[in-house]
Amino acid sequence: MPFTVVIIGRPNVGKSTLFNRLVGRRLALVDDRPGVTRDRREGEGRLGDIAFTVVDTAGLEQSSPESLSGRMRAQTEAAIEQADAVFFMIDARAGPIPADHAFADVARKSGKPVILVANKSEGTSGEAGRLEAYALGLGEPIPISAEHDEGMSDLYDALRTVLPEHASDITPDTAHPIRVAIVGRPNAGKSTLINRLIGEERLLTGPEAGITRDAIAVEYVWQNHKFRIYDTAGLRRRSRVEEKLEKLSVADALNAVRFAEVVVVL
Repeated sequence: MPFTVVIIGRPNVGKSTLFNRLVGRRLALVDDRPGVTRDRREGEGRLGDIAFTVVDTAGLEQSSPESLSGRMRAQTEAAIEQADAVFFMIDARAGPIPADHAFADVARKSGKPVILVANKSEGTSGEAGRLEAYALGLGEPIPISAEHDEGMSDLYDALRTVLPEHASDITPDTAHPIRVAIVGRPNAGKSTLINRLIGEERLLTGPEAGITRDAIAVEYVWQNHKFRIYDTAGLRRRSRVEEKLEKLSVADALNAVRFAEVVVVL
């Protein structure tokens, strides 16, 4: 199994931007508004000679378990449980806020190696916030700018210290799976169908329409055949799609269809 790193933190600190930087392409949707990412997304990341699985997660928020935010947090906690190491990200320009302190406890109690990442540290604007981040008790904050590709060598050095021996020789499984895209209008049950197929609550579900935003790939093996099943955002008539975020979600879904070998319309 490849070494797995999960990126966590409160909303809008740049987790998806770092995820895209590590996988080398724009897989996760990125927008200025907080809370864009909802489901956890996996990709094949690389830093120098280190190949690993990287997991993007929803922003951590304090909320009731039955709420949408609470269910998103449960998905993030499941990702932490399955990971080998954690990138705990803060916004260096804002500095650590009370929510960061609360979620730092979540990372610490996981028992996994935690690397504190101070994002948005370009120039000198984030230096004060980075120094304040020592108070989180997670060790030295690594200053980076995921958007401007700064600090990646320091992040590499930090990741190297938590790797097991020979981990850099571990590469993700490259055997080609059959790509299947599940598409349909919002709230048709696409995520629920995939959860039923794989036998676990891997994807976020609920009564709210439009929960899924990114096209999320889930690996599945059936009778020794490998499949990569893509859950996609609900599709509506083009005339009804007006918001920028929905346009990005629809484009992501259509991209999944374009590269799929099988499409299931639900």
